[in-house]
Amino acid sequence: MPVEAAAPAIEASGLTKAYNGATVLDIEHLEVARGEILAVLGPSGAGKSVLLRLLNLLEPSTRGTIRFNGVEVQGIDGRKRVEVSRRMAMVFQDPLLFRGSVADNVAYGLKVRGVSPDERYACVNEMLKVVGLERLERARVRALSGGEARRVAFARALVIKPEVLLFDEPFASLDPPTRRLLQEETRVMLKERALSAVFVTHDQEEAARMGDRMLVLNGGSVAQVGSARDIFYKPASEFVARFVGVDNIFSGEVVRCEGGLAQVSVDGSVLEAMTECVSGEQVKLGVRPEDVTVLSASGLETPASSRNAFVGNVTDVEMRGPLARVTLACPFPLVAHVTRRSTEEMGITPGAEFGARFKATAVVVWPRAAVDGEVDGA
Repeated sequence: MPVEAAAPAIEASGLTKAYNGATVLDIEHLEVARGEILAVLGPSGAGKSVLLRLLNLLEPSTRGTIRFNGVEVQGIDGRKRVEVSRRMAMVFQDPLLFRGSVADNVAYGLKVRGVSPDERYACVNEMLKVVGLERLERARVRALSGGEARRVAFARALVIKPEVLLFDEPFASLDPPTRRLLQEETRVMLKERALSAVFVTHDQEEAARMGDRMLVLNGGSVAQVGSARDIFYKPASEFVARFVGVDNIFSGEVVRCEGGLAQVSVDGSVLEAMTECVSGEQVKLGVRPEDVTVLSASGLETPASSRNAFVGNVTDVEMRGPLARVTLACPFPLVAHVTRRSTEEMGITPGAEFGARFKATAVVVWPRAAVDGEVDGA
């Protein structure tokens, strides 16, 4: 098939999938540039795995088009379908290794493609060195650790020299240190080879580490696509905000707005935020807990750049590793992340009074009408 110059590695338009009349995927447009890693994030049932199966031509879509390097491939069958599918590789959460040795598993795709034994041997040896398993060439797969098994699965995918790699939560069941190590190694290997990839996960931190861009699915539709910074700090909707950890969500009414700086009434208090919403408009506001600074109540008297300052009593302290999730009644509930050490040194305990500050630029604002129209995919 001819390759269109500068065309995306993968492009899908009007893509839908329905089972028994129920639509589970409805994507207006999606594209992955050559050499780009697109991380697809969403809750269970959002359509992430369905999307991968459609892109890999494992099953047909109900409607829509899929282009691979500029050439439409949706609906092709027979030999052409096999040719396109072989230019992609998929890595699953379960490594799906066959009985036998590590080398046998890595060589499988080459054997299916009719590669000679000598060439297979050379390619497998080279790939095992790439993934750091050259000493385990003859090892039986049943004796491998979880991390080693994932490396074998990745080597098996890479050895066929695919143009696109599709990942379906490949590190979900691993311990945190092994998971982070494999994330780093995988991203480096993809970038060194300028490979395009779609990486599906439900873990926001993994999506941020792996993806050049992130796409958030909700109820089978695209809720937002953009850089990790956009997704985390400029979420397009309340759903995206909650999904990526914006614990502070408030309802309010704009009482004044001048020069892009608005005053918003929330439970009898006034918050300041950067927005173009007009006076009288009903809105939702979001603030990430790490953008909230907790200090002594008297410390609020010291001038600071943070325009929002409140005093409240601590209602809850939840330890989460090196951080504490602190909730204050200001009078609206306000959640902040504080280091464990600061929590202990400051005496942050339920019932104690503290101050809280956050900048107007840290507040995300959504018109209430847009929020009310959201679909909950959780």
